Amino acid sequence: MAPRKLNVLVYTGTGSTLESVRHCIYSLRRLLGPNYAVTPLTESALLKEPWAPTCALLVFPGGADLGYCGVLNGAGNRSITQFIRRGGAYLGFCAGGYYGSRRCEFEAGNPALEVIGSRELSFFPGTCRGGAFKGFEYHSESGARAANISVAKDAFPESISLPDEFRCYYNGGGVFVDAGKLAADSTNIQVLAEYTEELAVESGTAKAAIVYCKVGEGAAILTGPHPEFDAVNLSHQSDVPAYDQLIEALKEDEEARTSFLKACLTKLGLEVSQGTSLVPSLSKIHLSAIHHTHVSEMLRSFDDIITKEAGEEYIKGGNDLFHLEKPDSRWSLAALSEALSSEFDASKKKTGRGSPDPTADYSHVPKRIVSHEDAWPEPKETPYFNHAAYYSSLREFRAKEPEAETWGDLLMYGEVVTSTNTLLEKNHHLLSKLPTGFTLAATTQVAGRGRGANVWVAPPGSLIMSTVINHPAHYAASRPIVFIQYLAALATVEAVKSYDEGYADVPIKIKWPNDVYVRDPKKPNEVSYVKIAGILANCAYSSGNYQVVLGIGINTNNGRPTTSLDALLPLLEGGKKLEPFRIERLLARILTRLEALYGEFCRNGFSRELEGKYYQHWLHTNQIVTLEAEGGVKARVVGITRDWGMLMAEEVAGDGINGALRSTGKVWALQSDENSFDFWRGLLKRKI
Repeated sequence: MAPRKLNVLVYTGTGSTLESVRHCIYSLRRLLGPNYAVTPLTESALLKEPWAPTCALLVFPGGADLGYCGVLNGAGNRSITQFIRRGGAYLGFCAGGYYGSRRCEFEAGNPALEVIGSRELSFFPGTCRGGAFKGFEYHSESGARAANISVAKDAFPESISLPDEFRCYYNGGGVFVDAGKLAADSTNIQVLAEYTEELAVESGTAKAAIVYCKVGEGAAILTGPHPEFDAVNLSHQSDVPAYDQLIEALKEDEEARTSFLKACLTKLGLEVSQGTSLVPSLSKIHLSAIHHTHVSEMLRSFDDIITKEAGEEYIKGGNDLFHLEKPDSRWSLAALSEALSSEFDASKKKTGRGSPDPTADYSHVPKRIVSHEDAWPEPKETPYFNHAAYYSSLREFRAKEPEAETWGDLLMYGEVVTSTNTLLEKNHHLLSKLPTGFTLAATTQVAGRGRGANVWVAPPGSLIMSTVINHPAHYAASRPIVFIQYLAALATVEAVKSYDEGYADVPIKIKWPNDVYVRDPKKPNEVSYVKIAGILANCAYSSGNYQVVLGIGINTNNGRPTTSLDALLPLLEGGKKLEPFRIERLLARILTRLEALYGEFCRNGFSRELEGKYYQHWLHTNQIVTLEAEGGVKARVVGITRDWGMLMAEEVAGDGINGALRSTGKVWALQSDENSFDFWRGLLKRKI
């Protein structure tokens, strides 16, 4: 029996665009996880590495197909064609659709945009002509629209439930000329969907928007529009009229679009998730450093915790098994099959919506680490995180922060991980080797941790990070660990305000003990605050140090479930001119600010100066609370204790002058149990 193919490879080389790659990976991981590993494929890997034996589907995203031709004509295309003819599957979106046709005709007669010529793959034995609608501009959304698509239901099995029509994102794609006639003449061609609106180009016998082509033992589906684009990943475009209506249209037809895309993947022979997976499959974790040699040095420090099995290297971290990938093992079917089978088993427990349970045990899934010892990962290899932008920002902020020297130099990044805190804190063998400032960042967590036993799936658009702090044990009495979470909250607030010129007035505050809140942009006329960030500190002991794993999560670009930093910018004076927050730059700013604050704390403890900075940004000055355990007495918040960081509140009575509140002289120290829905009900009290 032939081994099952488990890779879905998304081409990220010359010609592809970052946005199209992001949409491809996001949607395919939701629809195919955990059955397949959806992975970026560079042009170098396509040309030089043995990707085909483990590949179930090769995907070419939107972009510019001339770029594809420039690097893949000849040997690359022969490799792709051989893969398909031997039973493989090809899915080409927009530019990938032009590229998979025998001839491309794009914007004929328009000198600035015209692209006309034959194509080597020729899966569709005719011409893909575009743009199907007018208005396309490179690197712009001005020509984007919600195209209405009519589904050819007879091209799919009757058992598949499909919509009659749906709207999906379109920007520059083509129509497959005379596809209706070709389909009538050959069983190898089928029209899967047609445009319903008037086109800007001649289409022949049908307005074919999406076609299926049988190629040898394999098959290809080519599209003009973008059924893989999800409205959740589209942002408001102030310079594009009616763009918000486009987003709303896609939201309304989300279920229909998803059903159609699932049917297309099934037609190509893939095993699609029964529901739309809310928990995507785990991605690779990329290890890099500001100086590339530091990666090699770190790997050498792991020597005594690395084991070798069948020529592969693994780290048994404690809770998790980490597979250290080498270039010649990247396409190893055995290692990948074992990992994905374990992941599938771990995810069998389903929720009511058919998605893997976020509480599933991922500890048996090997976590794949790719070490970058010669260069940082390319942007399309990690499409949600630009390493060059991160390290450049780190250098920039260090120039302004003299005490920040090393934190963030070593970075691990994964697009989809279980939990950044768990991966570090629960793997004590690995943690014991990590230096202060070592940081793990992610785009999505499938088992994020919060207060108590809270677990959640973190969506894209958040800054998710965990940093290691080796706090000397002899500091415990004079520099208690509890203050580290306060420093993290302060660093987060100050990092946002010093992110760049013009951001100083972002209305962001600290909520004791470990949350960050902002003014609610949905209620601009009220003084109302909502949570935007959470902080979680876990601690272990090793070799004379308390090893703190400090986790921070911030809603940066994604406004769900409360709001985002980006949503605050229009409220600022001149805010319309401010750029949205970049995850990479904000991460670098938080690390540099945190390193400087921690250095000050180690020298002076939680000094009056640090205390003053903290109070400058917190929400609670003179806040009146009710101490229910004390019979409902009223108390005024006056600060935090400088020994163990507890909240201080003085009892007040309402019999002062003119009914004003006056202090009774009783002072209470309040400590949160960190697990109450009503924060103030969860306070544990002692009299001081």
